[in-house]
Amino acid sequence: MDWNDEKCVMVIDESLPRGLIANTAAILGITLGKNIPEVVGADVVDQDGGAHAGIIEFPVSILQGSAETIRKIREKLRQTEFQDVTAVDFSELAQGCKTYDEFVEKMGHAPEHTLRYFGIGICGAKKKVNQLTGSMPLLR
Repeated sequence: MDWNDEKCVMVIDESLPRGLIANTAAILGITLGKNIPEVVGADVVDQDGGAHAGIIEFPVSILQGSAETIRKIREKLRQTEFQDVTAVDFSELAQGCKTYDEFVEKMGHAPEHTLRYFGIGICGAKKKVNQLTGSMPLLR
């Protein structure tokens, strides 16, 4: 695959405190890595022979948005033209759970429209990712 034609971004709710922003980015990154492991390069060795795990083969931009913006992106991702885009989200509901079993239980009883999204990770063709997020500013 030509990674030059791919793009990965995370859109994170800019109103969150820094700790939750960092936690959201970490969760999204791990989940994206699980869903698209082929984007992670081979392990590398430094000049002294030290091993380092492979990292993603292209940049990941962290963008700022609101919870409403993230919800609108999720809605657009349901359209047929975006079916080949990988997307993962992280919500307030998920962040508040102590165990995965608790998350599964609570999510099963939560209507989607009640979820407050902290962030969304999106990977796919640059053109499609740009359609969804192209005018959004970097999170600073």
